[in-house]
Amino acid sequence: MLRCAHAFLIQSSRTALVNGHSKIEERLARWLLMVHDRAEGDIIYLTHEFLATMLGSRRPGVTTALQMLEYRGLVHAKRGEITIVGRLRMINLTNSAYGEEEQRHFGAASG
Repeated sequence: MLRCAHAFLIQSSRTALVNGHSKIEERLARWLLMVHDRAEGDIIYLTHEFLATMLGSRRPGVTTALQMLEYRGLVHAKRGEITIVGRLRMINLTNSAYGEEEQRHFGAASG
């Protein structure tokens, strides 16, 4: 239980740091990677509005950032659906904001 609480605290602290110092593209890439870690497969079903809420940004900013990720060949996006296609390059885009602690999740299987 303490390991779980510690990992959650680190994730939360790191999220606050990243949100304050990173560009929206980097924040979006980090968040998509964290969701991808917890999803089955490479397709993530999310809307731009939901992503904007999660990133504390405006929807048009998320749309532009997602278009940049798509232009770089990291994702394919269509209405309500994002497919991760360049995971390793997306990790590099986050400038070390995504790492071991972000990969941890707290479901029943995490032990």
